[in-house]
Amino acid sequence: MKEISMHILDITMNSIKADATLVEIKIEDSIKNNWLKITVTDNGRGMSEEVIERVTNPFFTTRTTRKVGLGLPMLKEACERCGGYLKIESELGKGTKVFCCFERDNIDRAPLGNVGETIMTIINSGNNVELIYIHKTDEGEFVFDTKEVKKILEGMDINDMNVLLWIKEYINENIKNLVNNQ
Repeated sequence: MKEISMHILDITMNSIKADATLVEIKIEDSIKNNWLKITVTDNGRGMSEEVIERVTNPFFTTRTTRKVGLGLPMLKEACERCGGYLKIESELGKGTKVFCCFERDNIDRAPLGNVGETIMTIINSGNNVELIYIHKTDEGEFVFDTKEVKKILEGMDINDMNVLLWIKEYINENIKNLVNNQ
């Protein structure tokens, strides 16, 4: 994938398919430590040890509509190509945590991409999953929480196109301010 945000979208959509009602996406971007860390945690169905061991194999998938699953294998390869790694923790009935790390200044690291659009797409997926997005840099932190936004909206639909466009811009602007202050 050309942007890391597309990997985040893929992982989060897997969480939603696993019946998660809460997903937390955390990005830690450190120039000082030269890493970009991404963690996606959900409270979905979870995976067995056997599935965890096989899930990064491109010829394994739990889907019945095709015989390959490329999302996590491609993310693992992207991390390793950039001096990083992918780690998956999961427990049946409790949820899954996908953690990946990239060497930040590695020439092969894809750009982060349009995170605001990714979050907007996740919210607009039609599922009532609650989403917490945390973006940390050496200089600060930005937190976006759909529960808080819904309180502010006072009954207005979070999937309204004007709200979604505002969310996209709000997230992108806050990320830009964090990154520019590094």
